[in-house]
Amino acid sequence: MFLSKVKTIILSFSITVFALSLIIMPQESFDASIRGLNMWWEIVFPSLLPFFIISELLIGFGVVRFIGVILEPVMRPFFRVPGAGGFVWAMGMASGFPAGAKLTARLRQDGQLSRHEAERLVSFSNASNPLFIFGAVSVGFFKDPSLGIVLAIAHYVGNFFVGIAMRFYGYKKDYSQVQTKKKKKTTIRSAFAALHRTRVNDKRPIGKLLGDAVTSSIQTLLMIGGFIILFSVVSKMLFHLHITSFLALGITGIFTMFNLPDTLSIPFISGLFEMTLGAQMTSGVQEATLLQQAILTSFILGFSGFSVQAQVASILAQTDIRFQPFFFARILHGFIAAFITLIIWNPIYKHYSNNQPSNAMPVFNFQNETVWTDMLAWLTRFGPLITIGALIVYIIINLKQDKTSRQ
Repeated sequence: MFLSKVKTIILSFSITVFALSLIIMPQESFDASIRGLNMWWEIVFPSLLPFFIISELLIGFGVVRFIGVILEPVMRPFFRVPGAGGFVWAMGMASGFPAGAKLTARLRQDGQLSRHEAERLVSFSNASNPLFIFGAVSVGFFKDPSLGIVLAIAHYVGNFFVGIAMRFYGYKKDYSQVQTKKKKKTTIRSAFAALHRTRVNDKRPIGKLLGDAVTSSIQTLLMIGGFIILFSVVSKMLFHLHITSFLALGITGIFTMFNLPDTLSIPFISGLFEMTLGAQMTSGVQEATLLQQAILTSFILGFSGFSVQAQVASILAQTDIRFQPFFFARILHGFIAAFITLIIWNPIYKHYSNNQPSNAMPVFNFQNETVWTDMLAWLTRFGPLITIGALIVYIIINLKQDKTSRQ
């Protein structure tokens, strides 16, 4: 009872201070809101919407069930999750946060995952997409596309090792279920049978299925947009209230132990709340070497920030999937990614960096800077139009559904 009262006081005090800070610093909060809104409607919404809609359709038509049967012999030994987890993992890496959480929750609602399997899967199927790592961070912040190779390898390989580590989580509690699934023989025929059975069991017509996919995806993206704007303002207020610098004092000693400059402490704390801001601030620390900046950025990308974690928590709250394993996995991912960055720095970055004098053409230099810069520029230019158009479609579908339900 006492701890509950203390929690109530802390939450009430925190939200009151936040509200007062918005009143005292309206311009700063407005600028932070605009920054979050621009990020959402220019990049996040148009880049995630197609993945969300297609994923919903693939699940509805039974394609994910088909993939699950085919990939069962691969995903089960490595990660102790059903084969459908391979689809979630791939889509999570391609589309970025929090697609892995949304698809995991969707499969859990369909009964394709047990709770422990879903908690294992969500721990390693959420990742930053390549556009963010190469375009926003490497080219946009560091002006060095070769750095994206290191960050991407550390991030995705780190996620793989997180999946390997989390395979031991809760395994004994559903061991008998796993043993039963292991005895089933995987064939193309059984995969097609599962696909057909799933499609037939879903009684919705194609039009209804498509409408539900659009509305469900946009509702999720609206929620994501709210969290992005909220945490953009929160991180800005914490900085102006000097709370970020106060928290940074506590980790300065830890940074000194690892020979990291204390000037990286504020970007680190900012990155714990919002990874985009943390990566941007890290790139501007002149006292740190590029390797030190890369290690910290890898940790921030792996941890993902409380903003992304809040998005995931909101999605998982619609199911019985617990958030704690995901949070632990993010901490583990941050440390693993930072360690991998340190290990591969010399063989990868120094070998393929465009800054190194060499007559050889880098293997990974497929016009990196031009490709990712052009993609970001295209999204920045046409992303708002896509977002507005999708929202108009969403309103029309909702109006038609309301009219149908009244009749």
